Amino acid sequence: MPQFSDDLFLGAAYTNMGMKSTYPSPMSLGVGPLGRIYVWDSVPVAKGAANVAAASVWTAGITLTAGTGTTSVVRADGTTVIQLDQPRAVSVTLGSGSPTSRVVTVTGYDVYGQPMSEAITTGTTPSTTVNGKKAFYQVATATISGSPVVTVSLGTSDVLGLPVSVTSGSYLASVLYANAFTTDGGTFVAADTTSPATTTTGDVRGTYVPSAAANGTNRLVVGILLTGIATGPNATRAGALGVTQA
Repeated sequence: MPQFSDDLFLGAAYTNMGMKSTYPSPMSLGVGPLGRIYVWDSVPVAKGAANVAAASVWTAGITLTAGTGTTSVVRADGTTVIQLDQPRAVSVTLGSGSPTSRVVTVTGYDVYGQPMSEAITTGTTPSTTVNGKKAFYQVATATISGSPVVTVSLGTSDVLGLPVSVTSGSYLASVLYANAFTTDGGTFVAADTTSPATTTTGDVRGTYVPSAAANGTNRLVVGILLTGIATGPNATRAGALGVTQA
């Protein structure tokens, strides 16, 4: 007996689309490909300012150290990485003083194992945090383009990475957070479709920042509408998961 892992079988099916004389009826084939709705259900932990790398006056290489909300793991290829609780953007926090703007380059992997990298500019405002735009799942290395004079730490932000490519907010059918029954007023950033991606382009699937800080208790439930380019026989990898990471 055949087994179908999908919830819809797009084979031959008798479909009556209408009985008006101007409509071709009856039809011998079912309609399709049909889209789907992806239910993204997560409970992100609280962000941390130094749970990827502790604060220090780094001059070149940055030593990665797992903290609360992150874990040091060894990948199958033998690489030791800092793994986040879920895909989210890396943050760069400057200490007090008079900082010189530098570029922090982070490399790692997304949740699907694709290698990725991002260049984050620190700016010159002391005691501030700059969030990256790309959602990392694992951080492998980090470097800085010279001494910023003040301390720099790497952490996690509330910029959460979407699990599939979302090119428009219109595809978010429902966004609920922290047990509320009303649409959450967070910040959505659409997938960056620039191809090839670079170290300064945005996340290839898009990101969402909830209206209130993640705390390991607040649940985020997002219904994402997927079109035929993400599902069905004509779907593409880019349509479902975004362009190839840089």
